[in-house]
Amino acid sequence: MGDALRLALVAGETSGDLLAGLLLGGVRERWPHATTGGIGGPQMQAQGFEAWWPSEKLAVRGYVEVLRHYREIVGIRRQLQQRLLQGVRPDLFIGVDAPDFNLDLEAGLKAAGVPTMHFVCPSVWAWRPERIEKIRRSVDHVLCIFPFEPELLQRHGIAATYVGHPLAQVIPMEPDRLAARRQLGLPDRAPVVALLPGSRQSELQYLGERFVQAAVSMARQRPDLHFVLPAVPALRARVDALVQASGLGERITVVTGRSHAALAACDVTLIASGTATLEAALFKRPMVIAYNMNWLSWQIMKRKQLQPWVGLPNILCNDFVVPEYLQDRATPEALAQATLRWLDDTAAAAALQARFTDLHHQLSRDTARLATDAIAQIVAA
Repeated sequence: MGDALRLALVAGETSGDLLAGLLLGGVRERWPHATTGGIGGPQMQAQGFEAWWPSEKLAVRGYVEVLRHYREIVGIRRQLQQRLLQGVRPDLFIGVDAPDFNLDLEAGLKAAGVPTMHFVCPSVWAWRPERIEKIRRSVDHVLCIFPFEPELLQRHGIAATYVGHPLAQVIPMEPDRLAARRQLGLPDRAPVVALLPGSRQSELQYLGERFVQAAVSMARQRPDLHFVLPAVPALRARVDALVQASGLGERITVVTGRSHAALAACDVTLIASGTATLEAALFKRPMVIAYNMNWLSWQIMKRKQLQPWVGLPNILCNDFVVPEYLQDRATPEALAQATLRWLDDTAAAAALQARFTDLHHQLSRDTARLATDAIAQIVAA
C-alpha cells in the first residue's frame, strides 16, 4: 500500500486546515510517498498536499450566508466529485469537519465505492441531531476528537475511533507567556487582551467592530492595558482599517496569523465561538465567548440547539465555566466588562486554569498514530 496510497481530503476554513495539516504529518511519516489532494490551505500544503481549491472557499457560516454562496459551493462539490470518480480514484476520502459540505460529498463517493472517513464528529450532541442518519449513510468511519463521541456513534451503527484532539499535543501544557510576548513585540509586564473575532469574513463583519469597540472601552478604564489581534491574511486590510478607525494607536498590535502566539501571550481573550475557544482553553487562558450572526440564521440555529452552552469549553466541562454573550447580548460594553472581570478576579482565573489543565490531559492522545491506524484498517479492508 505504501508508495501507492492515494488520499483525497477536504478541509474548510482555518481550523480545518490546521487539523488536517496535523493529520497529514502523521500520514507522511507512515506513508512517505502517499499522494494527497483536494481542498485545503497552507498547513496542508506544507505537508505536500495539492490544493485544487483553497479552504477559504468553504469558510462560510450561517444559513443565510451559505445561501449567498450556495451555487458556487455546490459547483465546487460537483466538480470535485467528478474529478475523484472519473480520474484516479483515491484509496480513501477524508472529510475534515465542514459537515454541510463533506457529508453530501462523502455520500456520493461512498455510493460509488470509495471508502470514506470523517475527521471531527459533527456535533450531533449539541444541535441538529437529525444528522446522525446522514453520517451513517455517508461515512465508513469517524475519527472523534472528544472522548464521549464514539459510544454515541456506535449506538447508531457508525464505526468510530477516539483519537484525541491534535491541538492537545501541539499546544504546550505550560505555555511560555513571556516568550510569546517578545515574539510578538508586546510589553513584558502590561496586562494583555487577545481579540479573536474569527477567521471568516462574515465573523469579522458581525464581530470585528464590536470587539474593537470593546477594546476602546477597556482601554479607557485601564490605561495600562494592551491588545493583540491576529488577522488571517485575506482579511488583514479590513482589520487594519477597523483598528485605525478606533484611535487605539500603538495600544493594539495586529499580527498576521499567529493566533497561537497571541493566546500564549495574553492574560485573557475576547473570542468568537468556535474551535478557537478550545485552543484558548488548551492555552489555559480565561475567555469571554461572543457570537453574532445574521438575524434569520440565528433564529434557525437556536431552535436546533440541544444544550445550554455554545462554547466548546463550556460543553466539555458541562458547565458555564466561561461567560457567553450571543447576538443582542454581545454589546461592546458588556464584552468589555466581562473581559475586565477576569483581570480583576485572579482566584477565579487560577481555578479556571486548573480546570483547563485537566481538560488538556483528557484530550491529549497520540492522534497521528491512532488516526493512521484507522486509515490503514480501512484501506486494507
